[in-house]
Amino acid sequence: MSEPMLRLEGIEKIYNKGNTGEVQVLRGAGLQVAAGEMVALVAPSGAGKSTLLHIAGLLDTADAGQVAIGGAEMTGLSDRRRTIVRRREVGFVYQFHHLLPEFTARENVMLPQLANGTSRAQAAARADDLLTRVGVAERAGHRPSAMSGGEQQRVAFCRALANSPRLLLADEPTGNLDPATSDRVFGTLVELVRDTGLAALIATHNLELAARMDRVVRLQDGLVVAA
Repeated sequence: MSEPMLRLEGIEKIYNKGNTGEVQVLRGAGLQVAAGEMVALVAPSGAGKSTLLHIAGLLDTADAGQVAIGGAEMTGLSDRRRTIVRRREVGFVYQFHHLLPEFTARENVMLPQLANGTSRAQAAARADDLLTRVGVAERAGHRPSAMSGGEQQRVAFCRALANSPRLLLADEPTGNLDPATSDRVFGTLVELVRDTGLAALIATHNLELAARMDRVVRLQDGLVVAA
């Protein structure tokens, strides 16, 4: 059996809340996501979904446990190595698009590529290809303020995939959109994941969207369990 693209084992995370003491958010959470698989992560607000995603994507470190991406152990890597792996292997999408307002859609998708050493010409071509695939090619020269919420989130998807990552992590990617727009934008995300064959772990409150993925898991009492 091939190694999963993402493997989390025994993940623990404790936060010090000052006067209220310590709060253990994750209590040995484990999860595997295979290449080409879309997994929905559902849980109430405050249950630790974002914490788990940040640990999986090397934005945060666990107090205990192991993280492996593409079969390579990430635990114990230096900050520099974690940054390199994150830039090359992981794409992030958030509830709010976080596009840089002073740059156009094309430039927002080019920026992570330029940071990864891609030439401007190649980065622009890749950006235009992705924007075309999600149906916003005509907005390539527009800044975020001139785009709708759904268009901005499609651009955010393109930015997340700009460096051809093998793992996509999304935290409530349609949570800021109205139901109709959410459905259309999520459909775009599914198409992108299926076309590229990457592994995707998507946190969502929307059970209808979760049901459209390959598998649904819940975060309960600090553990990942089957839904």
